[in-house]
Amino acid sequence: MLPRQKLMLLLAGLRDREAQMVSLLERFVRCESPSDDKTAVDRFGRIVSAEWNRRGATVRRLRQRDAGDHLRISLPGRTKRLPQILVLGHLDTVYPLGALATMPFRLARGRAFGPGIFDMKAGLVLALFAVDALAHTGTMPNRPVVFLWTSDEETGSATSRAMIEQEARRRAAVLVLEPASGPTGCLKTRRKGVGTVEIIITGCAAHAGLNPQDGVNAVHEMALQIARLARMNQPSRGITVNATVAHGGTRSNVIPAAARLEVDLRAPNAAGMRTVERKLRALRPVLPGSNIEIRGGFSRPPLERRASAKLFAHARQIGKELGLKLDESASGGGSDGNFTAALGVPTLDGLGAIGDGAHSLTENVVVRALPERAALLAGLLATL
Repeated sequence: MLPRQKLMLLLAGLRDREAQMVSLLERFVRCESPSDDKTAVDRFGRIVSAEWNRRGATVRRLRQRDAGDHLRISLPGRTKRLPQILVLGHLDTVYPLGALATMPFRLARGRAFGPGIFDMKAGLVLALFAVDALAHTGTMPNRPVVFLWTSDEETGSATSRAMIEQEARRRAAVLVLEPASGPTGCLKTRRKGVGTVEIIITGCAAHAGLNPQDGVNAVHEMALQIARLARMNQPSRGITVNATVAHGGTRSNVIPAAARLEVDLRAPNAAGMRTVERKLRALRPVLPGSNIEIRGGFSRPPLERRASAKLFAHARQIGKELGLKLDESASGGGSDGNFTAALGVPTLDGLGAIGDGAHSLTENVVVRALPERAALLAGLLATL
Protein backbone atom coordinates (compact mmCIF):
# COMPACT_ATOMS: atom_id res chain seq x y z
CA MET A 1 0.00 0.00 0.00
CA LEU A 2 1.24 3.49 -0.84
CA PRO A 3 1.65 5.84 2.13
CA ARG A 4 -1.48 7.88 2.70
CA GLN A 5 0.51 11.05 2.05
CA LYS A 6 1.38 9.84 -1.46
CA LEU A 7 -2.21 8.87 -2.20
CA MET A 8 -3.47 12.26 -1.05
CA LEU A 9 -0.84 13.92 -3.22
CA LEU A 10 -2.20 11.98 -6.21
CA LEU A 11 -5.72 13.14 -5.42
CA ALA A 12 -4.72 16.77 -4.85
CA GLY A 13 -2.92 16.92 -8.19
CA LEU A 14 -5.91 15.44 -9.97
CA ARG A 15 -8.30 17.90 -8.35
CA ASP A 16 -6.11 20.71 -9.65
CA ARG A 17 -6.54 19.26 -13.15
CA GLU A 18 -10.30 18.78 -13.04
CA ALA A 19 -10.88 21.41 -15.72
CA GLN A 20 -8.40 19.67 -18.01
CA MET A 21 -10.18 16.37 -17.46
CA VAL A 22 -13.47 17.95 -18.47
CA SER A 23 -11.87 19.56 -21.52
CA LEU A 24 -10.51 16.22 -22.76
CA LEU A 25 -13.81 14.54 -21.96
CA GLU A 26 -15.63 17.10 -24.10
CA ARG A 27 -13.24 16.39 -26.97
CA PHE A 28 -13.84 12.65 -26.66
CA VAL A 29 -17.62 13.03 -26.53
CA ARG A 30 -17.67 15.35 -29.54
CA CYS A 31 -15.97 12.61 -31.59
CA GLU A 32 -18.92 10.27 -32.01
CA SER A 33 -18.11 6.56 -32.22
CA PRO A 34 -21.12 4.28 -32.79
CA SER A 35 -20.21 0.59 -32.77
CA ASP A 36 -21.53 -0.02 -36.29
CA ASP A 37 -19.56 2.77 -37.96
CA LYS A 38 -15.96 1.63 -38.41
CA THR A 39 -14.84 4.96 -39.86
CA ALA A 40 -16.17 6.87 -36.85
CA VAL A 41 -14.74 4.45 -34.28
CA ASP A 42 -11.34 4.50 -35.97
CA ARG A 43 -11.39 8.31 -36.06
CA PHE A 44 -11.98 8.35 -32.31
CA GLY A 45 -9.32 5.67 -31.82
CA ARG A 46 -6.75 7.90 -33.50
CA ILE A 47 -7.55 10.71 -31.06
CA VAL A 48 -7.19 8.36 -28.09
CA SER A 49 -3.94 6.92 -29.50
CA ALA A 50 -2.46 10.40 -29.84
CA GLU A 51 -3.13 11.11 -26.16
CA TRP A 52 -1.29 7.95 -25.13
CA ASN A 53 1.57 8.65 -27.53
CA ARG A 54 2.05 12.02 -25.86
CA ARG A 55 2.50 10.15 -22.58
CA GLY A 56 5.23 7.91 -23.97
CA ALA A 57 3.15 4.74 -23.98
CA THR A 58 3.57 1.98 -26.54
CA VAL A 59 0.42 1.93 -28.68
CA ARG A 60 -0.54 -0.85 -31.07
CA ARG A 61 -3.50 -0.53 -33.40
CA LEU A 62 -5.10 -3.95 -33.81
CA ARG A 63 -6.76 -3.70 -37.20
CA GLN A 64 -10.19 -5.22 -37.79
CA ARG A 65 -12.14 -5.75 -41.00
CA ASP A 66 -15.65 -6.00 -39.59
CA ALA A 67 -15.39 -3.55 -36.68
CA GLY A 68 -13.40 -0.58 -35.53
CA ASP A 69 -9.74 -1.19 -34.75
CA HIS A 70 -8.86 -2.10 -31.16
CA LEU A 71 -6.06 -0.36 -29.25
CA ARG A 72 -3.45 -2.07 -27.08
CA ILE A 73 -1.48 0.33 -24.90
CA SER A 74 1.36 -0.80 -22.65
CA LEU A 75 3.29 0.85 -19.86
CA PRO A 76 6.31 -0.51 -17.95
CA GLY A 77 6.18 -1.28 -14.24
CA ARG A 78 8.71 -1.23 -11.44
CA THR A 79 9.09 -5.01 -11.62
CA LYS A 80 9.19 -6.24 -15.20
CA ARG A 81 9.06 -9.94 -14.36
CA LEU A 82 5.76 -9.74 -12.49
CA PRO A 83 2.56 -10.72 -14.35
CA GLN A 84 0.93 -7.65 -15.77
CA ILE A 85 -2.30 -5.82 -14.95
CA LEU A 86 -4.92 -5.64 -17.70
CA VAL A 87 -7.23 -2.61 -17.83
CA LEU A 88 -10.30 -2.98 -20.04
CA GLY A 89 -12.39 -0.31 -21.74
CA HIS A 90 -14.20 0.32 -25.00
CA LEU A 91 -14.20 3.02 -27.66
CA ASP A 92 -17.68 2.41 -29.04
CA THR A 93 -21.04 3.82 -27.95
CA VAL A 94 -24.68 2.93 -28.61
CA TYR A 95 -25.54 6.33 -30.13
CA PRO A 96 -25.81 6.85 -33.91
CA LEU A 97 -23.90 9.53 -35.75
CA GLY A 98 -25.68 12.84 -35.29
CA ALA A 99 -26.77 12.19 -31.70
CA LEU A 100 -24.85 15.31 -30.66
CA ALA A 101 -27.48 17.40 -32.44
CA THR A 102 -30.13 16.37 -29.90
CA MET A 103 -27.92 15.73 -26.87
CA PRO A 104 -24.88 18.02 -27.17
CA PHE A 105 -22.06 18.05 -24.67
CA ARG A 106 -23.01 20.42 -21.86
CA LEU A 107 -22.32 21.21 -18.23
CA ALA A 108 -25.19 21.69 -15.78
CA ARG A 109 -25.68 21.26 -12.04
CA GLY A 110 -22.22 19.82 -11.51
CA ARG A 111 -22.65 17.21 -14.22
CA ALA A 112 -21.39 16.78 -17.77
CA PHE A 113 -23.85 15.44 -20.36
CA GLY A 114 -23.39 13.87 -23.78
CA PRO A 115 -23.66 10.66 -25.82
CA GLY A 116 -21.40 7.94 -24.43
CA ILE A 117 -19.99 10.16 -21.71
CA PHE A 118 -20.86 7.74 -18.90
CA ASP A 119 -20.55 4.52 -20.86
CA MET A 120 -17.69 4.94 -21.17
CA LYS A 121 -15.67 7.81 -22.54
CA ALA A 122 -15.15 9.19 -19.04
CA GLY A 123 -13.46 5.89 -18.15
CA LEU A 124 -10.96 6.42 -20.98
CA VAL A 125 -10.21 9.89 -19.62
CA LEU A 126 -9.73 8.52 -16.09
CA ALA A 127 -7.07 6.11 -17.33
CA LEU A 128 -5.06 8.88 -18.99
CA PHE A 129 -5.15 11.14 -15.96
CA ALA A 130 -4.39 8.29 -13.54
CA VAL A 131 -1.21 7.65 -15.50
CA ASP A 132 -0.46 11.38 -15.49
CA ALA A 133 -0.87 11.52 -11.72
CA LEU A 134 1.55 8.65 -11.21
CA ALA A 135 4.11 10.32 -13.47
CA HIS A 136 3.74 13.71 -11.76
CA THR A 137 4.39 12.16 -8.34
CA GLY A 138 7.28 10.01 -9.53
CA THR A 139 5.34 6.79 -8.94
CA MET A 140 5.52 3.88 -11.37
CA PRO A 141 2.93 1.12 -11.50
CA ASN A 142 4.07 -1.82 -9.44
CA ARG A 143 3.52 -4.16 -12.40
CA PRO A 144 3.57 -3.58 -16.16
CA VAL A 145 0.13 -2.46 -17.34
CA VAL A 146 -1.75 -3.21 -20.56
CA PHE A 147 -4.76 -1.06 -21.48
CA LEU A 148 -6.99 -2.78 -24.02
CA TRP A 149 -9.58 -0.48 -25.61
CA THR A 150 -11.96 -2.42 -27.83
CA SER A 151 -14.39 -1.25 -30.50
CA ASP A 152 -17.37 -3.60 -30.21
CA GLU A 153 -18.27 -4.07 -26.54
CA GLU A 154 -21.72 -2.57 -27.00
CA THR A 155 -22.58 -5.13 -29.69
CA GLY A 156 -21.31 -8.24 -27.89
CA SER A 157 -17.50 -8.16 -28.34
CA ALA A 158 -17.58 -10.52 -31.32
CA THR A 159 -14.19 -9.43 -32.71
CA SER A 160 -12.54 -8.71 -29.36
CA ARG A 161 -13.51 -11.57 -27.06
CA ALA A 162 -10.71 -13.95 -28.09
CA MET A 163 -8.19 -11.11 -27.75
CA ILE A 164 -9.49 -10.15 -24.30
CA GLU A 165 -9.28 -13.75 -23.11
CA GLN A 166 -5.79 -14.20 -24.53
CA GLU A 167 -4.57 -11.05 -22.78
CA ALA A 168 -6.25 -11.98 -19.51
CA ARG A 169 -4.64 -15.41 -19.27
CA ARG A 170 -1.24 -13.75 -18.81
CA ARG A 171 -2.38 -11.16 -16.24
CA ALA A 172 -2.37 -10.98 -12.46
CA ALA A 173 -5.55 -8.91 -12.33
CA VAL A 174 -8.11 -7.21 -14.56
CA LEU A 175 -9.55 -3.75 -13.87
CA VAL A 176 -12.64 -2.74 -15.85
CA LEU A 177 -13.43 0.93 -16.42
CA GLU A 178 -17.15 0.46 -17.01
CA PRO A 179 -19.29 3.04 -15.14
CA ALA A 180 -19.70 2.83 -11.40
CA SER A 181 -23.07 1.89 -9.92
CA GLY A 182 -25.38 4.33 -8.16
CA PRO A 183 -24.84 7.83 -6.79
CA THR A 184 -22.06 6.76 -4.42
CA GLY A 185 -19.99 5.02 -7.10
CA CYS A 186 -20.25 1.38 -6.03
CA LEU A 187 -17.78 -1.00 -7.61
CA LYS A 188 -19.27 -3.99 -9.41
CA THR A 189 -18.24 -7.27 -7.85
CA ARG A 190 -20.95 -9.36 -9.53
CA ARG A 191 -22.45 -9.33 -12.99
CA LYS A 192 -25.02 -11.64 -14.48
CA GLY A 193 -24.29 -13.93 -17.35
CA VAL A 194 -26.05 -12.60 -20.45
CA GLY A 195 -27.35 -14.24 -23.59
CA THR A 196 -29.85 -14.13 -26.42
CA VAL A 197 -31.80 -17.00 -27.90
CA GLU A 198 -33.66 -16.94 -31.19
CA ILE A 199 -36.60 -19.32 -31.56
CA ILE A 200 -37.52 -20.08 -35.17
CA ILE A 201 -41.07 -21.40 -35.49
CA THR A 202 -42.42 -23.12 -38.59
CA GLY A 203 -46.09 -23.85 -39.25
CA CYS A 204 -48.23 -24.16 -42.36
CA ALA A 205 -50.04 -21.43 -44.28
CA ALA A 206 -53.77 -21.58 -45.07
CA HIS A 207 -56.64 -19.21 -45.80
CA ALA A 208 -57.86 -17.78 -42.48
CA GLY A 209 -61.51 -17.86 -43.66
CA LEU A 210 -61.84 -20.72 -46.13
CA ASN A 211 -59.76 -23.49 -44.56
CA PRO A 212 -58.00 -22.39 -41.36
CA GLN A 213 -58.11 -25.97 -40.10
CA ASP A 214 -55.60 -26.93 -42.77
CA GLY A 215 -53.01 -24.47 -41.43
CA VAL A 216 -50.64 -24.61 -38.48
CA ASN A 217 -50.48 -21.19 -36.87
CA ALA A 218 -46.84 -20.29 -36.15
CA VAL A 219 -47.88 -17.16 -34.21
CA HIS A 220 -50.13 -19.24 -31.94
CA GLU A 221 -47.20 -21.63 -31.38
CA MET A 222 -44.99 -18.66 -30.55
CA ALA A 223 -47.52 -17.45 -27.98
CA LEU A 224 -47.58 -20.86 -26.33
CA GLN A 225 -43.79 -20.92 -26.20
CA ILE A 226 -43.73 -17.42 -24.66
CA ALA A 227 -45.97 -18.71 -21.86
CA ARG A 228 -43.47 -21.52 -21.26
CA LEU A 229 -40.57 -19.08 -21.24
CA ALA A 230 -42.32 -16.91 -18.66
CA ARG A 231 -42.39 -19.86 -16.28
CA MET A 232 -38.61 -20.13 -16.48
CA ASN A 233 -38.19 -16.85 -14.60
CA GLN A 234 -36.90 -17.34 -11.07
CA PRO A 235 -36.63 -13.86 -9.48
CA SER A 236 -35.47 -15.28 -6.13
CA ARG A 237 -32.46 -16.79 -7.92
CA GLY A 238 -31.85 -13.75 -10.12
CA ILE A 239 -32.78 -15.67 -13.28
CA THR A 240 -34.73 -13.79 -15.95
CA VAL A 241 -35.99 -15.07 -19.31
CA ASN A 242 -37.79 -12.40 -21.33
CA ALA A 243 -39.29 -12.51 -24.80
CA THR A 244 -38.20 -9.20 -26.30
CA VAL A 245 -38.68 -9.17 -30.09
CA ALA A 246 -41.42 -11.06 -31.98
CA HIS A 247 -42.16 -11.34 -35.68
CA GLY A 248 -44.74 -13.44 -37.48
CA GLY A 249 -47.32 -13.54 -40.20
CA THR A 250 -47.70 -11.94 -43.59
CA ARG A 251 -51.33 -10.84 -44.05
CA SER A 252 -54.35 -10.63 -41.79
CA ASN A 253 -56.24 -13.29 -43.77
CA VAL A 254 -53.40 -15.84 -43.89
CA ILE A 255 -52.64 -18.39 -41.18
CA PRO A 256 -48.96 -17.61 -40.53
CA ALA A 257 -46.49 -20.27 -41.57
CA ALA A 258 -43.49 -18.74 -39.81
CA ALA A 259 -42.60 -16.72 -36.71
CA ARG A 260 -39.44 -15.67 -34.97
CA LEU A 261 -38.86 -14.78 -31.34
CA GLU A 262 -35.84 -13.23 -29.60
CA VAL A 263 -35.36 -13.96 -25.91
CA ASP A 264 -33.08 -12.17 -23.43
CA LEU A 265 -31.38 -14.43 -20.87
CA ARG A 266 -29.82 -13.40 -17.53
CA ALA A 267 -28.39 -15.57 -14.74
CA PRO A 268 -26.20 -14.65 -11.74
CA ASN A 269 -23.97 -17.72 -11.78
CA ALA A 270 -22.86 -20.68 -13.87
CA ALA A 271 -25.38 -23.01 -12.22
CA GLY A 272 -28.24 -20.68 -13.17
CA MET A 273 -26.97 -20.50 -16.75
CA ARG A 274 -26.93 -24.28 -17.03
CA THR A 275 -30.47 -24.49 -15.64
CA VAL A 276 -31.84 -22.02 -18.20
CA GLU A 277 -30.02 -23.57 -21.14
CA ARG A 278 -31.20 -27.07 -20.18
CA LYS A 279 -34.82 -25.90 -20.07
CA LEU A 280 -34.48 -24.10 -23.40
CA ARG A 281 -33.08 -27.17 -25.13
CA ALA A 282 -35.97 -29.21 -23.73
CA LEU A 283 -38.63 -27.06 -25.41
CA ARG A 284 -40.84 -28.93 -27.85
CA PRO A 285 -43.67 -27.81 -30.17
CA VAL A 286 -47.18 -27.70 -28.72
CA LEU A 287 -49.34 -27.56 -31.86
CA PRO A 288 -49.39 -30.68 -34.06
CA GLY A 289 -47.49 -30.03 -37.26
CA SER A 290 -45.44 -27.13 -35.92
CA ASN A 291 -41.68 -27.11 -35.50
CA ILE A 292 -39.30 -25.02 -33.39
CA GLU A 293 -35.56 -24.44 -33.68
CA ILE A 294 -33.49 -22.91 -30.86
CA ARG A 295 -30.47 -20.83 -31.83
CA GLY A 296 -28.00 -19.05 -29.58
CA GLY A 297 -27.58 -19.08 -25.82
CA PHE A 298 -25.49 -17.35 -23.21
CA SER A 299 -22.72 -15.27 -24.77
CA ARG A 300 -21.22 -13.70 -21.62
CA PRO A 301 -20.52 -15.86 -18.57
CA PRO A 302 -21.26 -14.37 -15.15
CA LEU A 303 -18.78 -12.38 -13.09
CA GLU A 304 -19.14 -14.04 -9.70
CA ARG A 305 -18.00 -12.42 -6.48
CA ARG A 306 -15.25 -14.94 -5.82
CA ALA A 307 -13.39 -13.44 -8.80
CA SER A 308 -13.55 -9.90 -7.39
CA ALA A 309 -13.57 -10.18 -3.59
CA LYS A 310 -9.85 -9.70 -2.93
CA LEU A 311 -9.50 -6.88 -5.46
CA PHE A 312 -12.53 -5.13 -3.98
CA ALA A 313 -11.06 -5.34 -0.47
CA HIS A 314 -7.83 -3.82 -1.78
CA ALA A 315 -9.67 -1.04 -3.63
CA ARG A 316 -11.78 -0.32 -0.57
CA GLN A 317 -8.65 0.17 1.53
CA ILE A 318 -7.20 2.57 -1.04
CA GLY A 319 -10.51 4.43 -1.03
CA LYS A 320 -10.41 4.68 2.74
CA GLU A 321 -6.94 6.24 2.59
CA LEU A 322 -8.27 8.73 0.03
CA GLY A 323 -11.25 9.58 2.24
CA LEU A 324 -13.71 7.74 -0.03
CA LYS A 325 -16.26 5.20 1.16
CA LEU A 326 -16.49 2.44 -1.43
CA ASP A 327 -19.28 -0.11 -1.49
CA GLU A 328 -20.00 -2.96 -3.87
CA SER A 329 -22.99 -3.85 -6.02
CA ALA A 330 -24.31 -6.42 -8.46
CA SER A 331 -25.29 -5.62 -12.04
CA GLY A 332 -27.79 -7.29 -14.32
CA GLY A 333 -25.79 -6.22 -17.36
CA GLY A 334 -22.63 -7.81 -18.70
CA SER A 335 -19.23 -6.40 -19.59
CA ASP A 336 -15.94 -7.67 -20.96
CA GLY A 337 -14.97 -8.36 -17.35
CA ASN A 338 -17.37 -11.31 -17.47
CA PHE A 339 -15.01 -13.05 -19.89
CA THR A 340 -11.91 -12.57 -17.75
CA ALA A 341 -13.63 -13.56 -14.50
CA ALA A 342 -14.81 -16.81 -16.11
CA LEU A 343 -11.14 -17.67 -16.74
CA GLY A 344 -10.44 -17.43 -13.02
CA VAL A 345 -8.52 -14.14 -13.33
CA PRO A 346 -9.20 -11.70 -10.45
CA THR A 347 -11.47 -9.04 -11.98
CA LEU A 348 -12.90 -5.82 -10.55
CA ASP A 349 -15.52 -3.88 -12.51
CA GLY A 350 -17.24 -0.51 -12.20
CA LEU A 351 -14.04 1.50 -11.76
CA GLY A 352 -15.22 4.15 -14.21
CA ALA A 353 -17.09 7.38 -13.68
CA ILE A 354 -19.96 8.13 -11.31
CA GLY A 355 -23.10 9.26 -13.11
CA ASP A 356 -26.32 7.89 -14.54
CA GLY A 357 -28.55 7.71 -17.61
CA ALA A 358 -26.49 5.19 -19.55
CA HIS A 359 -27.81 4.68 -23.10
CA SER A 360 -30.34 7.49 -22.69
CA LEU A 361 -30.84 11.13 -23.67
CA THR A 362 -29.73 12.22 -20.19
CA GLU A 363 -26.47 10.24 -19.94
CA ASN A 364 -24.14 12.13 -17.60
CA VAL A 365 -21.20 12.02 -15.19
CA VAL A 366 -20.55 13.79 -11.90
CA VAL A 367 -17.69 16.21 -12.58
CA ARG A 368 -16.35 16.55 -9.03
CA ALA A 369 -15.97 12.76 -8.79
CA LEU A 370 -13.66 12.49 -11.81
CA PRO A 371 -10.44 13.28 -9.86
CA GLU A 372 -11.46 10.84 -7.11
CA ARG A 373 -12.03 7.99 -9.53
CA ALA A 374 -8.75 8.69 -11.33
CA ALA A 375 -6.93 8.70 -7.99
CA LEU A 376 -8.49 5.36 -7.08
CA LEU A 377 -7.32 3.84 -10.36
CA ALA A 378 -3.84 5.33 -9.92
CA GLY A 379 -3.67 3.85 -6.43
CA LEU A 380 -4.61 0.42 -7.73
CA LEU A 381 -2.04 0.56 -10.53
CA ALA A 382 0.66 1.59 -8.09
CA THR A 383 -0.02 -1.05 -5.47
CA LEU A 384 -1.43 -4.24 -7.00
